[in-house]
Amino acid sequence: MKKLIKNGTIVTAADEYKADVLIENGKVSAIGHDLTKHADEVMHAAGLYLFPGGVDPHTHLDMPFGGTVTADDYETGTIAAAYGGTTTVLDFCLTNKGEPLKDAIKEWHEKAKGKAVIDYGFHLMISEVNQEVLNELPSIIDEEGITSFKVFMAYKNVFQADDGVLFQTLLTAKEHGALVMVHAENGDVIDYLVNKALKEGNTDPIYHALTRPPEVEAEATGRAAHLTGLAESQLYVVHVTCSDAAEKIAEARRKGYQVWGETCQQYLVLDQNDLAKPHFEGAKYACSPPLRESRHQEELWKALKMGHLHTIGSDQCSFNFKGQKELGKGDFSKIPNGMPTIEDRFSIIFSEGVKKGRITINEFVDLVSTRVAKLFGMFPEKGTIAVGSDADIVIFDPNIERTISADTHHMNVDYNPFEGLKITGEPVSVLSRGEFVIRDKKFVGKPGSGQYLKRQRYYSPLKIKETIFR
Repeated sequence: MKKLIKNGTIVTAADEYKADVLIENGKVSAIGHDLTKHADEVMHAAGLYLFPGGVDPHTHLDMPFGGTVTADDYETGTIAAAYGGTTTVLDFCLTNKGEPLKDAIKEWHEKAKGKAVIDYGFHLMISEVNQEVLNELPSIIDEEGITSFKVFMAYKNVFQADDGVLFQTLLTAKEHGALVMVHAENGDVIDYLVNKALKEGNTDPIYHALTRPPEVEAEATGRAAHLTGLAESQLYVVHVTCSDAAEKIAEARRKGYQVWGETCQQYLVLDQNDLAKPHFEGAKYACSPPLRESRHQEELWKALKMGHLHTIGSDQCSFNFKGQKELGKGDFSKIPNGMPTIEDRFSIIFSEGVKKGRITINEFVDLVSTRVAKLFGMFPEKGTIAVGSDADIVIFDPNIERTISADTHHMNVDYNPFEGLKITGEPVSVLSRGEFVIRDKKFVGKPGSGQYLKRQRYYSPLKIKETIFR
């Protein structure tokens, strides 16, 4: 059955124009005018934008952490993502030291099986490097299509890896065409500051931020960037929160290092004062790295505009306030870290970015979809609207005004960190591979319909240019 979206305004990272989009067998088969005679079903989109489906590079679904498990699994999490205009997620697969990496991957496949309503892929955590790990990585890239590895520089005695693991991962990634991701905070310094605060009786949620200051993020970001330059490899810094870390990325790029930066919408609209809310309400906003003083917000917007930061992920990691966040009452270090953010990424960035003139509409598409697809080996199937691309399309009303609330969101969690935020713009309908997941703001998808993505290897911009001009 051929579908036609008629008279919408197509927006990609490069273009904006009015046209019809014909969809056939899950792909965009034609773009033009007066294509009605070719369609079995016609949808009218006059006055609406047609965006490529959002690609979220950073989610944690059905993930164990801090003695509990995230409230959103692959079903509720991907349904919420679809409502928000996201049609592809890349989730983090956690590994255990001493166990085969493929065991962890198998576990994550089981988590998603029969649940995901949109397409998904995995990043693979690297916590140790030994001969067994080195022997496994090439086959994981080839057979599983997992071409991005994550190293934690924080969470001492839980996830934190040392510099040797990071450096060897960078070398391996260079050899096999993978992209290394880092959670960049100095875990040793944080561990000292946390223990000091607790000994002094400072247990409230605000101390989560005060024991993880911007300096520890900037130091780790700079260290990871220098190691990347030494290895002549490639690095993607996740969830950049502050101007200090963004400048370290800009500095590395000026030196010619292949370093990319991601931030998240929470760091652009929320601030450290939220962690100081009374009656333990601040625990709702505990995430790592933490929210910063409000002065960092405009600096991050500028970094996005100037190309010092390149993508926006949600860092979706939802825990209920009651029964989960409350595990940290009397000890901020035991608050499960993370916030429910997967549903609101797309609309918040449109409203706060495009509508307020901080970024152009083409830059918006690049930040929430196209650049992610390119960096993580999914372009041009994902991240654009073009003949031959997957028909992942968001039909978006740019003029709807609404207020974000836990009362109306679709995540499986009892609060929304953006509660009360007034925004402009909302997805009306969302298609994944040409099939409606959301239609007229109602879920019409099917759990299990989302497909696992085997991704291409990372190719540097330099290598791409060499190939083109050779």
